[in-house]
Amino acid sequence: MGNAVAVTEQTFDTEVLKSTEPVLVDFWAAWCGPCRVIAPTVEELAIEYQGRLKVVKVDVDQNQEVAIRYGVQSIPTLMVFKDGKIVERVLGAMPKPRLVSLIQPHLA
Repeated sequence: MGNAVAVTEQTFDTEVLKSTEPVLVDFWAAWCGPCRVIAPTVEELAIEYQGRLKVVKVDVDQNQEVAIRYGVQSIPTLMVFKDGKIVERVLGAMPKPRLVSLIQPHLA
């Protein structure tokens, strides 16, 4: 995982909800094929938007309570949080331009 930060149930509130910048959250699992397909794109976004967007990954197998709290029923689920609230939510692997179009409106 390079620039995307691994977040746990213990660090989710601090890293995501209290973040001063928008946060892209990737809910994933190691056994999930589509999660592995989208992982390089998520990592690219972490690099390209560094300083304007925080990118984090939540392993749903290890952090089930966070996944349940946000109604994650299939993975990958990607959410954009801004000021502690969900402003975008999408399911499944998708091309990079689609992800960029989701985060672009929420960047400072």
